[in-house]
Amino acid sequence: MEIRFDGQVALVTGAAKGMGLAAARAFAKSGAAVAMADMDAEAVGKEAQALVKAGGKALAVTCDVADEAQVRDMVAAAIRAFGRLDAAFNNAGIQSPVTDTAELESAEFDRVISVNLRSVWLCMKYELLEMRKQGSGAIVNNSSLGGLVGLPGRAAYHAAKHGVLGLTKSAALEYGAKGIRINAVCPGTIDTPMVQAMFDSGNLTREFVAQTQPIGRIGRAEEVADTVLWLCSPAASLLIGQPIAVDGGYTIM
Repeated sequence: MEIRFDGQVALVTGAAKGMGLAAARAFAKSGAAVAMADMDAEAVGKEAQALVKAGGKALAVTCDVADEAQVRDMVAAAIRAFGRLDAAFNNAGIQSPVTDTAELESAEFDRVISVNLRSVWLCMKYELLEMRKQGSGAIVNNSSLGGLVGLPGRAAYHAAKHGVLGLTKSAALEYGAKGIRINAVCPGTIDTPMVQAMFDSGNLTREFVAQTQPIGRIGRAEEVADTVLWLCSPAASLLIGQPIAVDGGYTIM
């Protein structure tokens, strides 16, 4: 079944690369107008222009999702440009160096929580304010396999990603009967610039990924994007508050 979003508007954060870019491209290909937000103004502007040149509708918005005023302005810019908001993928996030919990600096912990958890709440806050005016909408938050399991050396990152799932479930219960569905994706090891940086640092190897993901390979950003679009579509109309693992089987081992 082909999923279409003709006449609808999607907002994607962290849209200049990786899973965010894959989702923005998929939404545009499916007929949606896409507001693409990222801190990297040059990169997100270039990618938005590429979608427009290909016949899509796209708006580039420069936004630090850890800044409430910028998040508010991001959603407002999408509404000004396209008139409504039907779907949102709150994807922007950062990685944190592998660190023993007792050695973790408080500033680093606060930074990871701010970008990976508080920002998701900020995005949802302003997205929901618009969606509830319409009485409809779908939000997908990007958690991680780190929201479902624990790994040594990743206390801050996993704490934030577990928090995203708690936030998703609570908000989903508030808004499910109001026509707004909220779910989360929990990607495993996906071939993105963030994961490539982990390979480059030696904190992760492709061989290890192949051995620990039952599917035997690293995931593709497009596979996560396809799941996001499905969750935002009527095909997933009965799902609220669900963490969907897109991890090649890692979390069922």
